[in-house]
Amino acid sequence: MASDDVANLADSLAKTQVNEGELSYKGQGLKLDNAQSVAEIVKEIEAFDGLRALRLEGNTIGVEAAQTIAKALEKKSQLQCCHWSDMFTGRLRAEIPPALVSLGDALIKAGARLKVLDLSDNAFGPDGVKGIEKLLKSAACHSLQELRLNNCGMGIGGGKILAAALTACHKESSALGAPLQLKVFIAGRNRLENDGATALAQAFQLIGSLEEVHMPQNGINYPGVTALATAMQHNPQLRVLNLNDNTFTKRGAIAMAEALKHLRNVQVINFGDCLVRSEGASAIAETLREGLPILKELNLSFGEITEEAALEVARSVQHKDQLEKLDLNGNSLGEEGCDNLREVMDSINMGHKLGSLSDDEGEPEEDEDEDDDDDEDLEEEEEEEEEEEGEGEEDKSELNQFSTPPSAPRTPDVSSFLSFPSPDKLLRLGERRSSLIQQQVDVLDVSKTAEAFLKISSVYKEDDAEVKSAVLESIDAVLSKAFFTPSFQGLSFVSSLLVMLGLLKSEDKLKPVKVVPGHLQCLEHAVKQSYFPRENITVLNAFMARPNKSLEVCSSARDRLKFTLQKLASES
Repeated sequence: MASDDVANLADSLAKTQVNEGELSYKGQGLKLDNAQSVAEIVKEIEAFDGLRALRLEGNTIGVEAAQTIAKALEKKSQLQCCHWSDMFTGRLRAEIPPALVSLGDALIKAGARLKVLDLSDNAFGPDGVKGIEKLLKSAACHSLQELRLNNCGMGIGGGKILAAALTACHKESSALGAPLQLKVFIAGRNRLENDGATALAQAFQLIGSLEEVHMPQNGINYPGVTALATAMQHNPQLRVLNLNDNTFTKRGAIAMAEALKHLRNVQVINFGDCLVRSEGASAIAETLREGLPILKELNLSFGEITEEAALEVARSVQHKDQLEKLDLNGNSLGEEGCDNLREVMDSINMGHKLGSLSDDEGEPEEDEDEDDDDDEDLEEEEEEEEEEEGEGEEDKSELNQFSTPPSAPRTPDVSSFLSFPSPDKLLRLGERRSSLIQQQVDVLDVSKTAEAFLKISSVYKEDDAEVKSAVLESIDAVLSKAFFTPSFQGLSFVSSLLVMLGLLKSEDKLKPVKVVPGHLQCLEHAVKQSYFPRENITVLNAFMARPNKSLEVCSSARDRLKFTLQKLASES
């Protein structure tokens, strides 16, 4: 080991925090590749009597280094808390499972009884879940109270493996007279979708001790939401339920509202950006009138809720003495509706508890509600068809054969993605997704091309490298084909795009889409590509320079696009 490396490690060890029973290397940015690189850390672990918590997050650990640390943990029977999030940065995905297996085996050999296991922000996918499967089933996790797996990319397969492992853990611990009492479960941003969420719901229903469930941004639609709603009824101590940025629709929201009637200890509900819609909000309001006596926070933002339903929700919290915040921002109330909502909250002396309404979408057009119902029916029919097709492929012995990997999820077709786009559907199209989408889109029809652009860009995620790359590749495939087609009317495409973004009025009374940052971020990307004609940039620049309310909700993305357009226009 080089002398300067030894000096750097010595400096890091000097910063090591030692609280009562805790050894922490948190956030030191150590690159630990082999046994030599962790020699000093191993000495610290071995010398620490009564080690109860080990923090390794914010470093990067290779297979050999993990195996060496694991050897030191084999004698640490008092270890209870493993804070191991974000500790594989820059590692190949294939390196992570064996590293996890060695650490897990050490805990089992030591006879440890864990209370906290945090592996968040380790993009290990389904194989990573297999890496902790043995640990989760073992006696080391019979005492587990908190399981944190946020942003691990588990997918449907990983969700099913996890559910089976938790089920096995509960059954085996129950047989010994001390059933698993898991209290906190965190698994946001894992692309669990309906199948993964449903499998976990079955495990939750069996466990029955959950107090906090956080599963935001998982691509879960109403079948998965309904399964989770049923499971929550069997967890009477539930205090926090966070399902932000999934898609309830009416049926899912009503099922969840019914489930909440059975729960008396809920304090925080986050159903923001879940498309609960007005009927779902009304059902939740009914539940609020009847129950949820100690509710502190309710988030129903960005759910396409109209004024009447929002007022129902407001009136329903009148006697919630512990309420601290009601968030109804980003719905469809209109200016007058926002004023009426504030008046109702003021009349019950709760005006100060109402969150901002600055991102309200405005009143829906007369036919918009009918369109939403049609869209929901179509989406639900599609989901039901997918479920029916998958029923014959279910492994009936799944709960009894925990080591058997689940079958691969059904791959969606391109038309399914373009009809109801989601990041998960795009990724599941596979490596050929951009060419498949390119073949599907009729570039001779400028309106269909513009619509396809908006559908694809709507799932863009700046902070998810895999989704971001998939979206931009697909955008480039469609637009390059379009602009390189001699008969393609580029200016007509731009006009259609402006209409759909609400920047230009349509003679056909075409209804604009709900603008999201991804639309503008992808457009900024496209205008910088060689396939995008310079004359079209001038047109876009002129319209983007005008003030427009439809873009206010995406002010940051709008400003970046305007800057890029102005720069390109000045160069041409």
